[in-house]
Amino acid sequence: MADTPKYNVVKSVDEWLSALTPEEYHVLREAGTERAFTGEYTDTKTVGVYACRACGAELFRSADKFDSHCGWPSFDYVDEDRVELREDRGYGMVRTEVRCRNCGSHLGHVFDSERLTPRNQRYCINSISLRLEPAEGEGGEA
Repeated sequence: MADTPKYNVVKSVDEWLSALTPEEYHVLREAGTERAFTGEYTDTKTVGVYACRACGAELFRSADKFDSHCGWPSFDYVDEDRVELREDRGYGMVRTEVRCRNCGSHLGHVFDSERLTPRNQRYCINSISLRLEPAEGEGGEA
């Protein structure tokens, strides 16, 4: 049997339900997906750090965010010490799921070989999985 990942933040279902809105819980803890083009960070250009909405762990930097026009925030790089990648065979597809390495919450998926970035990767992340922490002195657009 495979080892269960060990997370720094572990909560019961009831604790997650009380800490998150129903929509946040659905995406973060049940691996749901928000509707395309509805998330608060899809088009933002604010300079800062994107953290996990569930636990506050730093995940992405605004410098790595790009306009993919796919309907969700997209990043072309992430420190893999911050996320865990898992095979996802849901919905009749084989994809790579992205989870927060600190709490195990679902963030989105990573796609390779689309030729959209120099690294040839697109981390397609649900806005509702993130909380943007603007850089000090930055509140506006870059």
